[in-house]
Amino acid sequence: MPQRRIQIRKRDLAIALQRVDHHPKPRVALEQYTVPADLAAEVLFSACYVYDDIEGKSVVDLGTGTGRLALGASLLKAEYVVGVDIDQPSLNVAIAAGKMLGVHVDWVLADINSIRGRVNTVIMNPPFGTKEPHADIKFLNVALKIADVVYSIHKSSTRSFLNRWLEEQECKSEILTSKMEIPHQFAFHQKKRKFVNVSVLRILSQPLRP
Repeated sequence: MPQRRIQIRKRDLAIALQRVDHHPKPRVALEQYTVPADLAAEVLFSACYVYDDIEGKSVVDLGTGTGRLALGASLLKAEYVVGVDIDQPSLNVAIAAGKMLGVHVDWVLADINSIRGRVNTVIMNPPFGTKEPHADIKFLNVALKIADVVYSIHKSSTRSFLNRWLEEQECKSEILTSKMEIPHQFAFHQKKRKFVNVSVLRILSQPLRP
């Protein structure tokens, strides 16, 4: 695989994404946790410069929230980027952030199940499924229908289940382990912040062949 020339350092990408605000009024039911800037940069940088899945490609961020993953893809020279969410206040933050960073993303207020068409790459931070069981699977189902390759962030505690599910879909996947900071943003949170072990899945949507 040819190596692309690095246009922006991972550290500088994280600094840029750190300027994007968190959800203004996060809802528990939607598990609206903003992906940390350093984790977003790590995933995007790998997707772009290790796997060649961003630069010059069409990219969709399902459940984009305030848009850090979508904005990062645009900063990394994706040809076309769409951020989809059902929460208008979050998209308002994303729109303002895009103007601040000087990048273009098409923001779509819609349920992910309404998305049609085909793109090269989906990069997303779906709900973990702690409030609505298997909410993450709903996102994966949509992502695998519309994209050639999917990057998706999940709690590491669900890895065994996800591995079995992906085997049933006949999809090939790779795993990057990391940690995700969860800030104190809901009444039931007891600590100022905590870190959750996460698995970043890179999934090829084409079925495995013998």
